[in-house]
Amino acid sequence: MNPVLLDTHALVWLLEDHSQLGRRAARMADAAARTGILLVSAITFWEVALLAMRRRLTLAQTVAGWRRRVLDLGIEEIPVSGDIGILSAELEGFPADPADRIIVASALGRGATLITADEGILDHSDQVPCHDARR
Repeated sequence: MNPVLLDTHALVWLLEDHSQLGRRAARMADAAARTGILLVSAITFWEVALLAMRRRLTLAQTVAGWRRRVLDLGIEEIPVSGDIGILSAELEGFPADPADRIIVASALGRGATLITADEGILDHSDQVPCHDARR
């Protein structure tokens, strides 16, 4: 099985047992977690912190505590390296959102399938292996 990287919303849906996360996506994440290849980009925690600060996401704990919970589940955090930054800038035709580009570059750098519901990313599944998080 290839590694699986969760987009920010997919990680939130997984941890919060949200109904928007599709059954197949949940099974893929569970299987990857069991084999130790479930991944998340470090930029995801920045996005979650911003969403919480803007009150667009409510967490039952601090963002730092939420991050600790994610890591305690065995989900591996991929740091934002210079290589990932360069790769994210070189992506052609992808949405301009820097966090999305870093998440895509992280998936590409690790040979991972990206679980996302972001249509702008899913439209480029020929460039990055993706699975629709809603399915």
